[in-house]
Amino acid sequence: MNNFFTTLTFLFITYFNFSQSYESKIDSIVSLQYNANDPGIAILVAKDGKAIYKKALGKSNLELNTPIEINSVFQIGSITKQFTAVSILMLAEQGKLNIEDKIGKYIPEYAELGKNITIHHLLNHTSGIKNKTLLSEKNYTSRVDRSPKELITYFKDEPLEFMPGEKFKYSNAGYILLGQIIETISKQSYGQFIQEKIFDKVGMSSSYYGNMKHIIPYQTKGYIVEQNDYINADYMSLSLAYSAGAILSTTEDLLKWQNALHSNTLLNESSIKQAMTPTLLNSEKKIPYGYGFRFSRLGNSPVIAHTGSTKGFTSIALFLPKENVYITALTNCNCKNVNNVAKQVAELFVTSPDANKVSAAIKITKQERKSIAVPAEILNNYTGTYEVKPNVNLTVGLDNTNQLYLLAPGQTKKVKLFAETQNHFFVKIVDAEITFNKNETNTIISLTMNQSGRKIIAKKN
Repeated sequence: MNNFFTTLTFLFITYFNFSQSYESKIDSIVSLQYNANDPGIAILVAKDGKAIYKKALGKSNLELNTPIEINSVFQIGSITKQFTAVSILMLAEQGKLNIEDKIGKYIPEYAELGKNITIHHLLNHTSGIKNKTLLSEKNYTSRVDRSPKELITYFKDEPLEFMPGEKFKYSNAGYILLGQIIETISKQSYGQFIQEKIFDKVGMSSSYYGNMKHIIPYQTKGYIVEQNDYINADYMSLSLAYSAGAILSTTEDLLKWQNALHSNTLLNESSIKQAMTPTLLNSEKKIPYGYGFRFSRLGNSPVIAHTGSTKGFTSIALFLPKENVYITALTNCNCKNVNNVAKQVAELFVTSPDANKVSAAIKITKQERKSIAVPAEILNNYTGTYEVKPNVNLTVGLDNTNQLYLLAPGQTKKVKLFAETQNHFFVKIVDAEITFNKNETNTIISLTMNQSGRKIIAKKN
């Protein structure tokens, strides 16, 4: 019993102490690049699918002197490519296309030029299609809205730079073609498809397909640096970025996106694996890119990530599968190295010896347990102190939101208890369960605590 209680207390202490230490370390990393008075950053770190750090620092609008908030909306640039790739795979799972289909089947302009280009080649940037888009045009072309057909017309006659599958060369043009394929097959606009099939399904209520005419709550304004001073970034019609980079989102919504991928909410496990597998060229050489996901390493840990950039905005979404840590950072100025900030934060989890302890302390199963609501009058019966051993008591309380909690001896942090039945509860931050026991008169007389198969019974005082 003593060993069990010591272990449980240690796990709680480990969790809370790590919470305090990582917060100060990440704060230090972020504050070296960003401050409260300049364009800034929203950053979120999640462990096992749960946010363990959220920070907003800097100004959303310098002219109005409004701060960035956790729910501030940013242009995420090429992270959009993940949404496009997943949309294609969703259509493939529905039998509406095949990844090995030639693109000329869906885009007449490529019936001849693209006779050897497959959807697979577009997804992993091995098509040979030149990265020539209207975004690179000068003379304020970026101020004019364009249709997908107009975007394609701009580069459709360009000769291929290499034979499909021969090389890897990043191509926004290729992802514009993927957007057109989505529209052709679904009979919806790309924006409608993304909204209905992804945002609505995942609950990404603060994410948008970019339309500069729409009013978007909490939208940040983009800035650049010119002659050592901040100026407004040039206006850019997001219709030009289209399916290669036109989505706006928040850090919290991107965590929902990551969790949806991780839990196979949108795609089968085999399709996710396909998207997150490095590509083989015709020569069998492996390249560190899948379908909208880049691959690298940080020490001995694999990294799955993508970055984004538009006029005045930079972004990164980074996942450490070994540690099950997700980091996303969004900024409204492309004048600072947000990628380096995310990398330094990731290194805390890769190199810290506490990372394994935290993994044990805040383990959450892939299929998260469901909790139920229990009336306050029943919960009140569970409150009080429970004796683990002489002069060592657990406290069970109820806060003003009717949340039942456990307080371990010598601790100030309350641990929330979630009801699975009216008398059986579980803890999310550790692998522990608590059952409240009654006598024949329905009076609560004790609780039974179970952690990893070890049990103790604590009598109610």
